[in-house]
Amino acid sequence: MAGKKASRPCHHCKSRSASAPADTSKIHYEKFWLYRHCSSVQQRDRQAQRAGQLFSGLLAMNVVFLGSAFISSMIFNNVAITLADVWILLSILKVLCLCWILYYLLGTSRQPHAVLYRDSHAGAIWIRGSVLLFASCSVLLNVFHIGYSTILIHCKSRVEILFPSIGILFICTQAYFLWHHSKDCIQVQHNFTRCGLMLTIATNLLLWLLAVTNDTLHIEIESQLREVDRRFGGKAKTLLYIPIWTTLCTCPDMAICKVFQKGYILLYPFNTEYCLVCCSVLYVMWKNVGRRISHHHVPHTKPKFKLQGVVFGPLLGTAAVIIGICVFMMYQIQVTGLVPNRQVFVMYYSYYIVLLPLMSVGAVVGTVIHALEKKELDTLKNPTRSLDVILLMGAALGQIGMSYFSIVALVASDPRDLLNSLILSYSVLLIFQNITQNVFIIDGLHRQRFTPPGKEEDIRDKQSCEGYDQRRMSVLELGQEIRKASLSYIHSYSHLSWKRRVLREISFFLVLCNIILWVMPTFGAHPAFENGLERSFYGYSTWFVIVNFGLPLGVFYRMHSVGGLLEVYVTA
Repeated sequence: MAGKKASRPCHHCKSRSASAPADTSKIHYEKFWLYRHCSSVQQRDRQAQRAGQLFSGLLAMNVVFLGSAFISSMIFNNVAITLADVWILLSILKVLCLCWILYYLLGTSRQPHAVLYRDSHAGAIWIRGSVLLFASCSVLLNVFHIGYSTILIHCKSRVEILFPSIGILFICTQAYFLWHHSKDCIQVQHNFTRCGLMLTIATNLLLWLLAVTNDTLHIEIESQLREVDRRFGGKAKTLLYIPIWTTLCTCPDMAICKVFQKGYILLYPFNTEYCLVCCSVLYVMWKNVGRRISHHHVPHTKPKFKLQGVVFGPLLGTAAVIIGICVFMMYQIQVTGLVPNRQVFVMYYSYYIVLLPLMSVGAVVGTVIHALEKKELDTLKNPTRSLDVILLMGAALGQIGMSYFSIVALVASDPRDLLNSLILSYSVLLIFQNITQNVFIIDGLHRQRFTPPGKEEDIRDKQSCEGYDQRRMSVLELGQEIRKASLSYIHSYSHLSWKRRVLREISFFLVLCNIILWVMPTFGAHPAFENGLERSFYGYSTWFVIVNFGLPLGVFYRMHSVGGLLEVYVTA
């Protein structure tokens, strides 16, 4: 007993040992097998993840460099490397990507415990909808290409029919893959999946680079033919709509041939957007390979897009869209002539000079409201949001870079001229608008989602919808239901706080403005090259390189801004 009592520590000693800091030098956790095993497993897992990302990244880099070398050789030495050679290389890459996608759909994703987690932030509905829309336009583009090449089969190679045929299979399979599996956090075959995703990203990047190059040469040929028209009185007019790959192969005088030509030219910009959107979705999937999502990363309530509580934003935005469509139609009618009217450029840039300050003021006000809010930031790891920020900042460099080149050219030439001063003001305002809008969107994406305090309106709406299904309403009852819906709308509008309401108004207004600013350059409004001012300063080839790398990025920026602004609208 005495020995047992002696071995038991006294209460004083126990309290003293509890209050004293533990001597960490005497606590050797590495002696425990569980700690040593878990730490080594976690470390090996992190090392394997980094090694897999590094290897797959190196694979994509080498594929992109190889394809870029082919495309550059085709541009600068089209005798040794022809467009058909580039098409053969891209067809091989498409077939490899098709094989991997089919293996993923039929093999990898169906293995036990393959997809235990799904990233709720990845693959938003507007992203997947954009993939389907641009994929449909790209499929039609390839159909027009096949039809046009079939009509002129006597002066074309079989590759010009084979390449778009493989392209249709690749586009359809990739669109199906991204629609159903863009949220996957795959837990098996990590390295093979990463390499497959990076190979597909590299293929889409090369397709985008080739599309930009082809669009560059196509616009260049049209401009040169317009110059020939001015000199020789319209003798080269019949070649105006001939695509770049058939400068020596004239189209017969057939209605279907003209449809194929004009349809190809109309749908061409959507192909470049499709490649860029697919790259962004595939990159998020690559980041999510092997990712384990804890429960607090999963949102309990998924916010929905509702057009309630906004009045002035849709009205102003709709007015901007209608006016923009009118300006765009007048611009297209005037600029297609042999001698573009100078007044149409004044009208075009005046529209931008009025719209861009309104968008900038709205973004600044929204950023100030974000700063005034006592709302916590969302600091959880989110690869989708990180990619959105990178894409916004990177895509904005296209328009900002073009604007700075225009500013230098105009200031050095004649800034007092009316058109030059309008273009100078447009360039400065465009830089400011891009910066303020990026700050507003990025700040909004990092805010916690707003959750309404009650669900009374939702219950009332649900009950009214059930009433619609259960009975036939008379005209009087229908009028009463419409009145109830109007009162509910006014009630929800009045119960939103003024900060929430202003943020939603601004977000919706900016969404509509970015849509019209996306539509105008996408469907052929390129005054940066057609006005001829910067082209005469920098030279024909140099300014063409600047424009054709800046314009696609600008178009992609507007489209991606719409998605970010919709996220800000929903979180408000």
